[in-house]
Amino acid sequence: MKSFLVIGLGRFGRHICAHLMNLGHEVIAVDRNESRVNDAMEFVSGARIGDGTDVDFLRSMGVRNFDCCIVTISSDFQSSLETTSYLKELGAKHVVSRAERDVQEKFLLRNGADEVVYPEKQMAKIAAIRYSSEHILDYVEISNDYGVFEVTIPKNWVDKSIGQLDIRRNYNINILGLKSNGRMDAAVSAATVLTEDKTLLVLGDYKTIQKIFKI
Repeated sequence: MKSFLVIGLGRFGRHICAHLMNLGHEVIAVDRNESRVNDAMEFVSGARIGDGTDVDFLRSMGVRNFDCCIVTISSDFQSSLETTSYLKELGAKHVVSRAERDVQEKFLLRNGADEVVYPEKQMAKIAAIRYSSEHILDYVEISNDYGVFEVTIPKNWVDKSIGQLDIRRNYNINILGLKSNGRMDAAVSAATVLTEDKTLLVLGDYKTIQKIFKI
């Protein structure tokens, strides 16, 4: 279990808190708005009304004791920037900050953020890849070029084994598993036969996936 300090309880902040709690972590949330703090109490370990640009308030939170501090402020970039900078000055171990534009990402990294998340940009890319092809059912980005794709099985692969197709050598992708009826089976081998009622989870770069699955 890790401990997280989340500053900013807008939509993105609330979702982050809820998911972290579901994963079994300790989450302390902060927001200037009392009603947002009250609404968040049901899905966080604790919450406080406070201003991330108030260095004394942040110091009172003991930011250096958290495994990760996440700044999700979206409506006021100056506040996000100041909060990020103060967290690092106070000894925060790892600071993740939200950006809404490329220029914001650059400033946040220069002012103390260890990582920057850019939800709108990242989701736009995922949506573009997912909905531009009928063959891609899901996508998780690993890097700018590589990702894990859930794809339908090409017709010419049906009823053939992974070894018979020699997929890794011939197509330069790695099969991570098969899915059927929402269930994942990672126990795949060269003898595994591909059937049309299943989907593939593959690791590869997008251009290769495009070529193989004729996206």
